[in-house]
Amino acid sequence: MSSISEVSQWKYTNFLINKNNNFNKKEILKILSSENIDEAYKTISSWNNYSPTPLISLNKLNEKLKLNKIFYKDESKRFHLKSFKALGGAYAVEKVIKGNNKKVISTATAGNHGRSVAWGSQKNGLKCKIFISEFVSESRAEVMRNFGADVIRVKGNYEDSLNECIKQSNQNNWQIVQDVAWKDYKLVPKLTMAGYSVMMKEISEQIKNEKISHVILQAGVGGMAAAMVAGIVKYLDYIPQIIIVEPDSAACVLESIKKGKIEKISIDKESIMGGMSCGEVSLIPWEILKNSVHYCVTISDDYISKTIKYLANNQFSDEKIIGGECSTPGIASLVGLSNNDEIRETISLNKDSSVLLFGCEGDADEELYQKLLSQ
Repeated sequence: MSSISEVSQWKYTNFLINKNNNFNKKEILKILSSENIDEAYKTISSWNNYSPTPLISLNKLNEKLKLNKIFYKDESKRFHLKSFKALGGAYAVEKVIKGNNKKVISTATAGNHGRSVAWGSQKNGLKCKIFISEFVSESRAEVMRNFGADVIRVKGNYEDSLNECIKQSNQNNWQIVQDVAWKDYKLVPKLTMAGYSVMMKEISEQIKNEKISHVILQAGVGGMAAAMVAGIVKYLDYIPQIIIVEPDSAACVLESIKKGKIEKISIDKESIMGGMSCGEVSLIPWEILKNSVHYCVTISDDYISKTIKYLANNQFSDEKIIGGECSTPGIASLVGLSNNDEIRETISLNKDSSVLLFGCEGDADEELYQKLLSQ
């Protein structure tokens, strides 16, 4: 078993201060309203087998980094889907069909969103078409088939699968349930984000009298991160430091914040963090993130398998944690930032800091999880 002392050598790749930070609660709730958030919690908390996922203390890592506390929201236990995305796609399906089970639902996915949409479609007696790229594992595809979905593999990357989904859906009059917004397609992504906000409702009750000083949020197209920001406005009476983390090969939020507008980037190499390997931030999340984020950080794939192993071997916590590849960036970036004294001072990361991290998924891709665990 590796020693946790190794984390002293971990580094982040890029760090950016958002010069346009101007946190405006009213503007954020204009985009994802308090009513949207309330309705999502009311609906999802009524589903069979709903229960809040655990908020775990990474006490051993905390001792190493000399912070006050590190909280880890463990989404590996979200329903039976092993991902926070169970909250979004399935909720959006339920809302858009309005009781009409004649519709055919479609979506494009890197894995977890499609699983949620397939589950939501099955729950509501709907046919479902899911488009995946050549980079999505067959084990992920099989899980979606097990929920009754017709899985269509597309040559190319995620964006290619999305374009094919839109094309075929328009031709066949299928209802797209996508977590990405574009012109004239904004309701469903808002519903999806509202579903995600349930996590912050749970966290606000789980931390009790603790005060979170820093929140590190993973960003792919930005939906989860923006939903958590809206949840912070809704459920907390203070504003923590908000940090976005991305793979260094797919830092579309960082580049957009640097330019002050949505910046589409080309991805030369797909990250192991497949669900975060996105080239363009979505429209609705961008409207929230562009002024609310304090800092952006990127990390390489180098620390992913190590973080997975440390979680599984009780090196970061007294509890064994099953965290997939997209659960690791918050931890890896926090370690990298903590190892830099100048950055610690810049972002006020010290012995009084209580940091919130998101374990977005468990072993949602079991084959990849075992491979990374054994590396």
